[in-house]
Amino acid sequence: MTDTPVVTLEDIRAAAQVLDGQVLETPLEHSRTLSEITGAEVWVKFENMQFTASFKERGALNRLTKLTEAEKKAGVVAMSAGNHAQGVAYHAARLGIPATIVMPVTTPFNKVKHTREHGARVILEGETLDEATAHAFSLRAKEGLTFIHPFDDADVIAGQGTIALEMLEQEGAPDFDTLIVPVGGGGLISGIATAAKALKPDIKIIGVEAAMYPALHARMGGNIGQVGGATIAEGIAVKDPGELNFEIAKRLVDEVVLAEEEHLERAVTLFADVEKVIAEGAGAAGLAAMLAHPAKFAGKKVGLVLCGGNIDLRLLASVFTRTLVREKRLARIRIIGDDRPGLLGKVSKVIGDAGANIMEVAHNRIALDVPAKGAEFDILIETRDGQHTKDVIEALVLAGYPPREG
Repeated sequence: MTDTPVVTLEDIRAAAQVLDGQVLETPLEHSRTLSEITGAEVWVKFENMQFTASFKERGALNRLTKLTEAEKKAGVVAMSAGNHAQGVAYHAARLGIPATIVMPVTTPFNKVKHTREHGARVILEGETLDEATAHAFSLRAKEGLTFIHPFDDADVIAGQGTIALEMLEQEGAPDFDTLIVPVGGGGLISGIATAAKALKPDIKIIGVEAAMYPALHARMGGNIGQVGGATIAEGIAVKDPGELNFEIAKRLVDEVVLAEEEHLERAVTLFADVEKVIAEGAGAAGLAAMLAHPAKFAGKKVGLVLCGGNIDLRLLASVFTRTLVREKRLARIRIIGDDRPGLLGKVSKVIGDAGANIMEVAHNRIALDVPAKGAEFDILIETRDGQHTKDVIEALVLAGYPPREG
């Protein structure tokens, strides 16, 4: 590689002119509550408010505008697990360009559905992104299509970099110390790092990856274990960063940190609970990094990119429920007693008088660890918090029905 930057601030400013009026200049807002939780001054860039609920349409549109008339007529093909697919499909339809999107068969249904609704031909092929990419390449060769890469492309990178222009040049924005950027293939962080470092050389650019997919972290010298797994951040579940993206990142990204699933789940929940917005796992990764490494960001002026909000409703419900369990606002307790009429009613009254809500009850008379004349109740209760759960358990003990947590 030469020392000449593959993407420059001028390229990103040119992209901003292309995108002007075509994509939303999303809000950048200070979050008082997230600041209190993390110990930093937190500002959030709400890219989930784009029409396709993701930043990806910035790079997709910028790349599509660079096609020749012949390429536009022949059409384009893209490979994506969802957000890039929707960005390409939406803007290709607006520009009258035929679009084919290859998605892994494991892609969440809502992302497949939305991509089809934007008018693209959707092909589900392969268990992994690599297999889907190989099929997209075969279609490119067979049908004469132009491949629109999700991240390893200078025009795509420039489009994503417009986010940093908006964050650093918005009226009323703080003098940021740090920008935290989710990392999959690296298109977003390489664009943001290029713009941000050109405008403010001393700013820190911190990437965050799902711990199951530490691709850029490993390339930049971090330890790496097994790559892969069922992360809720499927939008950044990439095993290798793009080559252009890595060349930029190794020059301009200060550090890449990892976030475990617990932190990603908590971040999704906090965005919903505090900011009243929906974040997908990848979209919440910046906040997850702050939860996982609080000392690194304490006292800093931090900009987070909430980069996407496309999450399957069933997965979202599961994340919320798991958070309630983790915070002991949902708790399962087990009570073993004599199998006599009225026992469940008495236990229920104690729980109700203590201010808890019974969500479900399982009544078991045949478990071998229960006496033949006994009965076992598994009771799922809803409480205000962990202390309230302890209070309910103490009330049951005092009433003569000592439970054990399930």
